[in-house]
Amino acid sequence: MAGLYLVGTPIGNLQDMTLRAIQTLKEVDLIAAEDTRHTGKLLQHFQVETPLISYHHHNRHERLGELLSRLQGGTAIALVTDAGMPGISDPGYELVQACAAAGIQVTPIPGVSACVTAVSVAGIEGDRFCFEGFLPLKGKERQERLEQLQNEPRLLVFYEAPHRLRQTLEDLQTVLGEERRVTLGRELTKRFEEIWRGTLAGAIAHYQNHDPKGEYTLVIGGCPSPSRQFSEAALKSELQALMEQGHSRSQASRLLAQSTPLSRRDIYQIALTLTD
Repeated sequence: MAGLYLVGTPIGNLQDMTLRAIQTLKEVDLIAAEDTRHTGKLLQHFQVETPLISYHHHNRHERLGELLSRLQGGTAIALVTDAGMPGISDPGYELVQACAAAGIQVTPIPGVSACVTAVSVAGIEGDRFCFEGFLPLKGKERQERLEQLQNEPRLLVFYEAPHRLRQTLEDLQTVLGEERRVTLGRELTKRFEEIWRGTLAGAIAHYQNHDPKGEYTLVIGGCPSPSRQFSEAALKSELQALMEQGHSRSQASRLLAQSTPLSRRDIYQIALTLTD
């Protein structure tokens, strides 16, 4: 039994807890939890009396050595997050990495994932998806991340908090276009679960009249195949026309990137070869 166990927990509905997960949490010596109060309620519901220790983003560096030492001494430890699988949008990967380097057995106990749950119900064509989690909060890093995804052909999956949802939808529309398909899963598996489907423009309009509440998972359609191919000469011609209309090199590159398979950065490099 010694080793690290990554135990998936419900993202809302407690009935989604697996029998294997409950049994594992009862049999290990210690449970490392993102929030001990939150996990304590889960353990109480399933009559699990295993001791708890906190392991989260803010204490992960000082706690890592302690957990690793216990594991090397033969202790069986379960790692849980507040919801879903450990290691996804939380610091769990660092402990897994340390265990792998030390030759400690790591065993996954699968459970529900908001990402996969949302993709399954999205109703958007696409056999592959790209999980992005939470976008950078603001500034250049956020803009660059969105531009990197502009021409991604796979479905895009994001997590978002309610107080940032409107701004995120606006930013996504600016880069991906108002007609890009989107499905928003709100409070998945919970009492007030809601699935909204439409376009980014439609989602912005919807949430102008409805206050975002609860946690959201967004599934966005991938970039459609370009209807035409652009030669460098054609790109230069269109860039020149846009610049003659008064757009800067950067603005012209951004506008042209919305209708080509190239990134704004690639087009901007071509724009730099043009004379003013």
